[in-house]
Amino acid sequence: MSLRSIGILALLALLSALGGCATNPATGKSDFVMMSEQSELEMGQKYSQEIAQQYPRYADGKLQAYVQQVGERVARASDRPNLQYHFTVIDTPDINAFALPGGYIYIHRGLMAYLGSEAELAAVLGHEVGHVTARHSVRQQSQSSAWGILGQAVAIGTGVGAAADLTNVLGTAFVRGYGRDMELEADGLGAKYLARAGYDPTAMIQVVRVLKNQEDFARDEAARKGQAAQPVGYHGLFDTHPDNDQRLKQVVGPAQALAGNGQQEVGAERYLKAIDGMPFGDSASSGVRRGQSFYHSELDFTLTYPAGWGILNQPSALVGFTADQQAYIGMKLVQREGQLTPAEYLRKGTGGRLSNEESFQQAGLQVATGVVPGSPARRVAVVYQKDRAYLFVGAVKGRASLESVDDQFMQVIRSFRPMRADEQKYAQPRRIAVVQVKSGQTVEQFAKAESGPETDSINRIRLLNDLYPTGQPKAGDWLKVVR
Repeated sequence: MSLRSIGILALLALLSALGGCATNPATGKSDFVMMSEQSELEMGQKYSQEIAQQYPRYADGKLQAYVQQVGERVARASDRPNLQYHFTVIDTPDINAFALPGGYIYIHRGLMAYLGSEAELAAVLGHEVGHVTARHSVRQQSQSSAWGILGQAVAIGTGVGAAADLTNVLGTAFVRGYGRDMELEADGLGAKYLARAGYDPTAMIQVVRVLKNQEDFARDEAARKGQAAQPVGYHGLFDTHPDNDQRLKQVVGPAQALAGNGQQEVGAERYLKAIDGMPFGDSASSGVRRGQSFYHSELDFTLTYPAGWGILNQPSALVGFTADQQAYIGMKLVQREGQLTPAEYLRKGTGGRLSNEESFQQAGLQVATGVVPGSPARRVAVVYQKDRAYLFVGAVKGRASLESVDDQFMQVIRSFRPMRADEQKYAQPRRIAVVQVKSGQTVEQFAKAESGPETDSINRIRLLNDLYPTGQPKAGDWLKVVR
């Protein structure tokens, strides 16, 4: 017997001792897993607590109850109906949904804006239930653990190795997708659960078309601006969620046969009524972007970014970036430390490695700033407002230098100030309004009533109503607009 054969036998023995195969409750196939169902439930509960800290829960109890009701209806028709499922709407404009092990399922408010019926909402939730019932996270964890035991470097996304914290890797997978095959499997399972629950299973294909519209729009906008298109949309970071292709139709087909000729619910008007008045884009609690400015009513501040810069509003930070994405300045709310002055705060945070220090007042606020030497150097600043502190960090990448954008970083920092009374209206979110189309009305006519450039309004209305790129509504249709 060769040394190679001995190594393989040793490996098989080791894997056998650590875990084994189990029958998948959704597919009936044998899967290699290294986690019991109890451990799966404990993992889900642990991650749900972390999600609660990282993502804001949407405050509308009525909409939360509606989503829970639709989700439970689908989950009861699933292959693991005895799990206790928790469905939560996250208050961000992101176009995404994800599931944790054990039945914790999340949908972002931003995705709900683009859905057109209760069946489509059920399709998204059913897809995520499919990830839970097929134990995709458990299967992925088991495979990753096995590779870790072998000491092999496995890369997920952008170079995360087996030596890294597997918990972080799994957390990324929960939010950003599991790969094309698992996504397709979840689509097929979700469609089956839709049919069992009395919903139209073709809603699964309709949802994928809505998501494809988002990708088409992003590509068209990037081409118009001469930029490279970035992956967007549901599970878009890994770019694995399939288009409306033959494989998708094949996995949804059995569910259509299961539905037969029975009356399958769509529930368009019921769904649109539920989201009528829902914020579109930023919410008041997270602050609102208006052009190049940002307004936060609850925290009472505003700041402005240079023309042409992008603004990313995340729960943990506000980030401005140049058009070429080579320079960024992030701002986040941080804990003040005792009686430290802003300058002392920065020195402590940088370990004393601070040059070009400057302290000043602006709009009645104490400010300190400086440069952290390095390659490249970074601009840092802290602004004290009442009992709060706001930390700024400006950085560059690639061949850019701090000197080339430092004046713009300082422009952003110096723009931070309390809001005026006449600016409160800018801190209020835009909201979805559902209107019924009259004979002869067009998208262009509705767009003129919206604020902002007309071309942007036309594209937004079409995206919201599955009409992109050139569709028009029919008389009697219910149309989502933004006001």
